[in-house]
Amino acid sequence: MESPFVLVDLDRAPEHESAARDRDCVVVGVAAEPTDAVAGFDVLLTGVPDPPGPWVGCADPHATAQELRDVVESRPAASVALVQVLRMGSGLSAPDRLILESLAYSTLQGGVDFRTWLAAAPQRTSRPAETPVRLDRDGSRLSITLDRPWVRNAFDAATRDALCEALQVAVADPSISRVDLYGNGPAFCSGGDLAEFGTSRDPAQAHLVRVRRSPGALLHRCAPRVTAHLHGACVGAGIELAAFAGRVVAAPDTVIRLPEVGMGLIPGAGGTASIPVRVGRERTAYLALSGVELSVEEALRWGLVDEISEAADATANPPQDTARHRSA
Repeated sequence: MESPFVLVDLDRAPEHESAARDRDCVVVGVAAEPTDAVAGFDVLLTGVPDPPGPWVGCADPHATAQELRDVVESRPAASVALVQVLRMGSGLSAPDRLILESLAYSTLQGGVDFRTWLAAAPQRTSRPAETPVRLDRDGSRLSITLDRPWVRNAFDAATRDALCEALQVAVADPSISRVDLYGNGPAFCSGGDLAEFGTSRDPAQAHLVRVRRSPGALLHRCAPRVTAHLHGACVGAGIELAAFAGRVVAAPDTVIRLPEVGMGLIPGAGGTASIPVRVGRERTAYLALSGVELSVEEALRWGLVDEISEAADATANPPQDTARHRSA
């Protein structure tokens, strides 16, 4: 079977453009230095530190490309679905991008790779919260706090539904001028609750639920009023949802990661709709395919976060002179 991975050395083939045959492949370009006018690539790697978007800087672009090849060839369905969703999504509205993502996610839930990963994963016991999301109203300000600190605010169905209810308040009430989104405990959100992974045996019904109860869609509707306050682990849903916010403030200990491709899936909480708006589809594809941890400093340089708070607690409002901000 032909490899679903295509590598192009742009120092040797600078005129290459992705052909129709590459539509069912992940197309990666590498160059010693970033170049202008590149098109048709899903990921662009260069040896230059801190290159301009859409490039990703790495010490050895060819070695990094080989690591991506290994991921793509071990998880071909998820990898190809990811880049196809990102390519198509660039021409769609945010609500339509969420639907596209959910359709692909549901398809992959029925796939061999996800089922294999699920069978090998350790069994986890659900640890629900009576009130997984807390609301506090102070005049025109609404604070929404994920409140399952014992599982680092892992995102289960009850949390999703409670967050939707909270965000519906913000969407419905124009007198709320500011919405602050927090996570209680050591992490903002550690991603989807693995205790619930694979419990839905009907991917088609799961798609309908995801579309009808979408925190991402609600965040998009009130985004200009929302500030997400990140700290600790921001994995999967933790960064996918936060990226919808009009402003993202992160504590210095914030660590960002998209692990879903390694499970045979793609981001399913809205990440293919929210993150590309901030960093572009190529850098989004790199994060999802590699599964690497993105430091808060690099997230700031990329524009995935807007400010790094020097306060130990990201729920605090730091003075203006104790925070680092993304350059305009």
